[in-house]
Amino acid sequence: MSKATRTRSKTRLSRALGIALTPKAAKYLEKRPYAPGQHGRTKRKTDSDFAVRLREKQRLRAQYGIREAQLRKTFQEAKRSEGLTGENLVELLEMRLDALVLRSGFARTMAQARQLVVHRHILVNGELVDRPSFRVKPGQQIHVRAKSEGMEPFQVAAAGGHVDVLPPVPGYLDVRLDKLEAVLVRRPKRAEVPVTCEVQFVVEYYAAR
Repeated sequence: MSKATRTRSKTRLSRALGIALTPKAAKYLEKRPYAPGQHGRTKRKTDSDFAVRLREKQRLRAQYGIREAQLRKTFQEAKRSEGLTGENLVELLEMRLDALVLRSGFARTMAQARQLVVHRHILVNGELVDRPSFRVKPGQQIHVRAKSEGMEPFQVAAAGGHVDVLPPVPGYLDVRLDKLEAVLVRRPKRAEVPVTCEVQFVVEYYAAR
């Protein structure tokens, strides 16, 4: 799939879900704040309870760019954990390495963050990690490997090139962008995570399956 095709696909999915998955999609949504297709401008009929829950699940999945099996597995872990399942779910997803690479400003989109990890540019506490799903623990440091720091994408990031399209750095991260370093200082709290999702609907979706 070409880059242009991927961009169109993300934009179309963003419009369908009503959320911006990339900076380019955000611009499209400003111009066309309705679903794609010939009926996108017309008023939709009231969605069923199942459709509402399904859409929220798809929204959450799309924002983290993960497979259904990965989301379901994390949901089961969240369900076993102490506290509210929905909040646990988002907090566990947010501790993924690719998510924290994005929140730290090292990447412009979740897809780019995942690519940086897979291509072996990211270290955790000095150890190379190439799994986007790697769960970062509080106190661990995320940083770009020295051999990769001179690459253009990281030079752009270090200069704050993504700041204008990303949410402010959340309180659970201590970031030194010029050094391409970040520390997860504590577990994220759902209210701080810049993700658009009614998590209770996601819980209800899986509870009904």
